Amino acid sequence: MGDAKFDLHWIDYAIVVVYFIGVIAHGIYISRKSGGGSDDYFLAGRSLPWYLIGFSLFASNMSGSSFVGLMGGAYANGVVIFNYEWTAALVLILFAIFVLPSFLRAKISTVPEFLEERYDVRSRRAFSIFTILAILFIDTAGALYAGGLVISNVTGYLNLWSAVAVLALVAGIYTILGGLSAVVVTDTVQAILLIIGAAILFWIGLDEIGGWKQLFIDVPEEKTKLILPANDDFLPWTGLWGVVLLGFYYWTINQFVVQRTLGAKNLKEGQIGALFAGFLKLPNLFLMILPGLIALKLYPELETPDLAFPTLAFELMPIGLRGLIMAALIAAIMSSLDSAMNSASTLVVKDFVEPIWNVSEERQVWLGRIVTGVVMVFGAIYAPSIAGFESLFSYFQSSLSYIIPTIVVVYILGLFIPWLNGNGAFWTIILGLVVGIPLFILKEVTGIWANLGLPEIHYTIMSTIMMLLGIATHMGISAMTSAEEKENLDDLVWSGSEARKVFTEWESPLWQDRTLWAGLLILSTAGFVIWFW
Repeated sequence: MGDAKFDLHWIDYAIVVVYFIGVIAHGIYISRKSGGGSDDYFLAGRSLPWYLIGFSLFASNMSGSSFVGLMGGAYANGVVIFNYEWTAALVLILFAIFVLPSFLRAKISTVPEFLEERYDVRSRRAFSIFTILAILFIDTAGALYAGGLVISNVTGYLNLWSAVAVLALVAGIYTILGGLSAVVVTDTVQAILLIIGAAILFWIGLDEIGGWKQLFIDVPEEKTKLILPANDDFLPWTGLWGVVLLGFYYWTINQFVVQRTLGAKNLKEGQIGALFAGFLKLPNLFLMILPGLIALKLYPELETPDLAFPTLAFELMPIGLRGLIMAALIAAIMSSLDSAMNSASTLVVKDFVEPIWNVSEERQVWLGRIVTGVVMVFGAIYAPSIAGFESLFSYFQSSLSYIIPTIVVVYILGLFIPWLNGNGAFWTIILGLVVGIPLFILKEVTGIWANLGLPEIHYTIMSTIMMLLGIATHMGISAMTSAEEKENLDDLVWSGSEARKVFTEWESPLWQDRTLWAGLLILSTAGFVIWFW
């Protein structure tokens, strides 16, 4: 990407600078306004309304790497990548109905805390350590790398290292100062910016190729299909359940995302927020995926698919709008960064410091800020090294398929089967790490698996195998070992009567009726899938 190709005018730079200043000013404002308690800092005082939750869920999910990656994925593989989006809408419905009520009844601050309430402290600590490592190596470093890459290529003033440092510093400052309240409001602004910027880009791109009717002409047929045959390399239809499993991890037990719903004003606001985020995922077909096909028609010779987004943005956008798109992209990166840093500090303080040492609320907030700073510095130092093994970064996506399914099993079965115990939970999580990580290295990193002549299994199918292994382990060990009865188990397992009450009675006002929202989301999702079948 040469500098001549991506010219930014001073107006574009001005837009980006004003945006940065606004975000930091907001962080300072929130830090002055908040009460200073740890619930205020880590969970926004448990006062978040549905629209802030929905926009924030969407923004932290649409990180810079997925903004660049989804368009690049569509450029290389076609519409099939939309499977990652519509399955998320379904998972968010299941999360709102089955998972969130138990989380909020348990009044947890972190997702691993639920494991201690439901099982025992071993499971909580094991999962918390895994999550902190994932945030450091995947979420923070990945977002910084994607952002640094685009900024360093576009400006010509900053190299990869300095671009990463600037991003880390700005996101770090407002997250350290404002906590989750600052994160959620800036995320909402960023989500709206993203949607507007991507919609303008899609509109201009469509106009450039001659309108909607031209979009699928001369595009290879397999790139226009949502469901691909079982022998496909990228995403066989047999691997769709694996995609749903990854979605379950991401949307229901990943602190990085779920923290917003834990800060909900009440269960209804949290549920509507999650369903609203599901609605926001569906238009990604137009905002992120079809622009990849437009780029394929306009620029079939790009050296790497990930250049699809920046090329479209800087070739087609007029001056001024380029600055908006640049601000939107930086916004996307910042919203995943701030979420990652805030959730890492929450996990360290709430899962390790608070239970072991009796620390005052003020000291907890102070420690949370230090942890956020440490994560920021670590991410900035580690991120540029991803450039050396970029393919390994795509391996990180597949690595989750090997480790996550057993953790999903522990959570989901724990909500529905009261007799499962802490021994089963702890050893199932350990199994995921002890079997999953070596399996991933053998198959995806070293290639030893193929050299041994073992059958080629797609990683999305591997995740289903790991899930079945996890179910057998959890149920088997729990059945063989008895543990003491948990006292408040009724609060922690799913309540069918509560769900029936919510989803069989009309609520007023009607536009806030959860049954209506869930029903419309199911119909909309089905419509999108049938359209591209």
